[in-house]
Amino acid sequence: MAESGSLPTGFGELEVLAVGMVLLVEALTGLCLNSLTILSFCKTPELRTPTHLLVLSLALADSGISLNALVAATSSLLRRWPYGSNGCQAHGFQGFVTALASICSSAAIAWGRYHHYCSRSQLAWNTAISLVICVWLSSAFWAALPLLGWGHYDYEPLGTCCTLDYSRGDRNFTSFLFTMAFFNFFMPLFITFISYRLMEQKLRKTGHLQVNTTLPARTLLFGWGPYALLYLYATIADVSSVSPKLQMVPALVAKTVPTINAINYALGGEMVHRGIWQCLSPQGSGLDRAR
Repeated sequence: MAESGSLPTGFGELEVLAVGMVLLVEALTGLCLNSLTILSFCKTPELRTPTHLLVLSLALADSGISLNALVAATSSLLRRWPYGSNGCQAHGFQGFVTALASICSSAAIAWGRYHHYCSRSQLAWNTAISLVICVWLSSAFWAALPLLGWGHYDYEPLGTCCTLDYSRGDRNFTSFLFTMAFFNFFMPLFITFISYRLMEQKLRKTGHLQVNTTLPARTLLFGWGPYALLYLYATIADVSSVSPKLQMVPALVAKTVPTINAINYALGGEMVHRGIWQCLSPQGSGLDRAR
């Protein structure tokens, strides 16, 4: 199905269309919410702080994931991949960069919040900028390695989107997977969990706990855990024993992360929520023009 209009193995016509519609809804929802977040940062001076720069980095990464899902949705509704082999490599690279940047940005936000609430000192601009640059350079580095031969991008079982090829399960894939997962999943997850755990312990004593300390780590586990389990299974067994429909579940679950993050970090934050409202309300727009 990658280049023809024939149905992929294990999928019926309605199932392909259903996957396409789910991806389309996920893509548009994530794009709308994260675009509002980005717009609020651009139009609201109060949000231009080092701490909110980390949230902006996350919103940009999640917008990239949603764009990746939009391409996959379009291809699924067309019932074919119209962009060729090079397009598949580009789609896999872009999706991997933004996924890793989203995961690492979540960890950076967790550390930034710990620093803010527990040290009672504002995050410095040079620290925030260094964190954002490090997140994106690291993500680009790891996503480029499959293009250079360590790992490989290929079509998902549906044949209408591309990701890291786990079907081979050889030494090349296994070595890349474990190294990449350690630095880009387990370490960010550990940083996120420990940062919020320490923050919770400290702030509970003062009664000023105003941040959801469990949702960020749960989001990482919920959104990217299914991919981690599928990739791990591919290193120890023949992944073809898993049905193609079940193999598509991690991709569909991961595409919900941009929406969850936007609700948690943007709509759930009072200042960002106020900035979004100012962008949407006529009075806020009038004030911006007056300035």
